[in-house]
Amino acid sequence: MYFIKTPALLMNLFNGLHWRIPVDDNHVFLTFDDGPHPECTPIILDILAKYYAKATFFCLGENVEKYPEHYSAIKKAGHAIGSHAYTHISGWETDNHTYFYNVNKGANVVENNMFRPPYGRMKKGQMKFLLQHYDIYMWDLVSGDFDPKVSADKCYKNVINNYKPGSIILFHDNINSISKLQECLPNILDYFNNKGFKMSIISSELQS
Repeated sequence: MYFIKTPALLMNLFNGLHWRIPVDDNHVFLTFDDGPHPECTPIILDILAKYYAKATFFCLGENVEKYPEHYSAIKKAGHAIGSHAYTHISGWETDNHTYFYNVNKGANVVENNMFRPPYGRMKKGQMKFLLQHYDIYMWDLVSGDFDPKVSADKCYKNVINNYKPGSIILFHDNINSISKLQECLPNILDYFNNKGFKMSIISSELQS
């Protein structure tokens, strides 16, 4: 189970995390988890470039090491990088020592203290500890691109019907999502461009 639109109660309960970026104008923040990937990353980068959109990629350390050329391509295109841990590990199912080691290893690979937990899952104690060392970015809007029950058209509607200025929108840079993204991402970017929204990277200057 997951929420397309993150409930305000959840965001307020865990208000030390970044769920949305405070902005005074029309910005949204596209984010892509799990990459880089040799088949998917080039497609996503090409689509973003066609629409003059920037995004933030939360990368898995092991994938950065496997596919350094695609990681370099993300950075060369002017997109921001965050860590998604070293492997796609769930904090709920992992002891603290193992989890912290994995998170730290991923951060060292990307040389960045922006972190998004895989699955969005951390125990309360893990979150409390990690907040001492990392800026943790969640999301307030899920496209649903990873869900086999969700069509590309539904992904499009999930985004355009639920965004607001400052929204952090979750997509995925992986093989399970790419066929939907090829169809819906251009339409989403075209929609935002027509509405006068900028699609920007997450950076320290924008943090609350």
